[in-house]
Amino acid sequence: MAQMAHPLILAFDTSGPWCATALLQGGRVLAQRREELAKGQAERLMPLITATLADAGLPLDRLDAIAVGIGPGNFTGIRISVAAARGLALALGVPAIGVSNFEAMRGPGSRRATGAELVSLPAPRGGLYLQRFEMGHESRPPDHLPDGQAPDWTALLGIDSHVHILGERADILSALLAGPAGVESRPPARPASLPETDLAATLARIAADKLADKLADGACWPRPAPLYVKPADAAPQRHAAPTIL
Repeated sequence: MAQMAHPLILAFDTSGPWCATALLQGGRVLAQRREELAKGQAERLMPLITATLADAGLPLDRLDAIAVGIGPGNFTGIRISVAAARGLALALGVPAIGVSNFEAMRGPGSRRATGAELVSLPAPRGGLYLQRFEMGHESRPPDHLPDGQAPDWTALLGIDSHVHILGERADILSALLAGPAGVESRPPARPASLPETDLAATLARIAADKLADKLADGACWPRPAPLYVKPADAAPQRHAAPTIL
C-alpha cells in the first residue's frame, strides 16, 4: 500500500437513519458527504462513495484503507456498510477497519487514554448500550440495559468512583452509581452524543490510529463484523405461514 505514512482512508457509516462518507489523508478531510435517510441506504451508499471520491478528484484504486461503522445501531444499515467495506477491501487489496460507535463517542486519539471509562449510547425504547474501556481499549463486551431496569450497576459493570462516564445520560448514570457518600462518591460524568456532521471523518481518524498500531505490531487487521448488542427487534408474523406440500 502506498503512502502509509499518510494513508488515504475512505470511511462510511449507515448505522442510523443516514448515509455518511468521508475521505481522509494525513489527518485532513479531503471530502465528506452525508444524507439523512430513513431507508434506502443500500441504494445510496455506493453513489455517495463515488461522489465523495469525485469531490476529492481521486480514483477508488488510490485508497490505502477502508473504515466502516460497525454499530451498534440499525441492524440492516450495519450489514449494508460492513458488506460494502469487505467487498471493497477484497477488490482493492487493502485493509477494512471496523470502528464502533462506542469508539466514535470517545473520539480520535482516545486509544492512548489512561484510566477507565464507561461509554453510554442510546438504545431503542429508551434503553442504553454500555461498554467499559481500560487504558484506551475495550475491556469487556458491551451490555444492553433496557429502560426502567434497575440492576446492581456496580456489580454488573465493575464501576467505581474512579471510572469516567461518557455519553448518553452520563450524569444520570453517575447519580445511580453514587454510594452512601452521595455526590462525593459519584464517578465523573460527561454527557455527550455521537458527532453528526463529521461522523464518517471521526471514523476515519480512529481507523488511522488503529492502522498505525497494527503496522507497528506487524499484524494483519481482522475483517470488520457488525457489533450487535441485542437481538433484532423483529415483529412476529400476523398470519400463519402457508403449508408447504
